[in-house]
Amino acid sequence: MTRIRGWLLVLCVLLLVWQPLSLALTSAAALGKLSLRGPGLAFILLARLLAAALGIAAGLSLLQRKPAAVTIARASLLFSAAVDVLIYATPYYPDNSPPGDALVVLIASLIYYAVWLAYLARSKRVRSTFQLSGD
Repeated sequence: MTRIRGWLLVLCVLLLVWQPLSLALTSAAALGKLSLRGPGLAFILLARLLAAALGIAAGLSLLQRKPAAVTIARASLLFSAAVDVLIYATPYYPDNSPPGDALVVLIASLIYYAVWLAYLARSKRVRSTFQLSGD
């Protein structure tokens, strides 16, 4: 049985540790502004919670080498990217960054997700670990 290691392990750690930790830290600050920002912020917080939950499911599936793990990981990355677009392209989520920085952060975020999606699509380790065809 192939062990999960290398970049695939890094992705699992990001999905299982970094994403929930990031959610906890940023949401704690945003909750205080919920009464001012209203339902838009509540929707984004719920979407971030769902993205983190999907990320945890993806990370666990990858570690356990479940047959649908790569599909779940792709869905998690795509959903997280969509949530980031909501965060940085709408005024609902509190942001303390200088004007103009939101676009830079959004582009960096989308590059991050694109790199991981490309890794899942092209990696020989992912193909061999999950017995995927070379598409």
